[in-house]
Amino acid sequence: MKGQYYAKDEAAMLVFGNMLYTAMAHEGVVFLLGDLGLGKTTLSRGVIRASGHQGAVKSPTYTLVEAYEDGESFIYHFDLYRLSDPEELEYLGIRDYFSKGMLSLIEWPEKGVGALPSADLEIALSIKKMGRLLEFRSMSKKGEQAVAHLNKLVQAGIER
Repeated sequence: MKGQYYAKDEAAMLVFGNMLYTAMAHEGVVFLLGDLGLGKTTLSRGVIRASGHQGAVKSPTYTLVEAYEDGESFIYHFDLYRLSDPEELEYLGIRDYFSKGMLSLIEWPEKGVGALPSADLEIALSIKKMGRLLEFRSMSKKGEQAVAHLNKLVQAGIER
């Protein structure tokens, strides 16, 4: 199952993050795909802010992962850009980050092949006109439910 969303600016990217948080029902694994500077961290910021987080949301480029509590569970934001070997993730205790009830957003998942679980949803970001095209597709039953929900929100033009 697939869908797409056009984000004309940063505000629209944050709106989609809000929709994504709702569609994922606060749990699952989302792979964020795309070149540098396309808005993966901005999208993650939208998801994290939708959870009620008020503080700064920084890119975990050097720390690999940042954790945000969303009341009952956690959102983990990974940036694997600087990862040189997927085995490094084992030293982080990577398996502990993918428990039921947790939402994981993973930038540069291709760098962690073999150490990461399968994604529920993949979102590919690319340039379109002056904004960004977000193409999302399900990778699991959970992902199918999320895509169906996202498609409804996108079609309705819901903006929170």
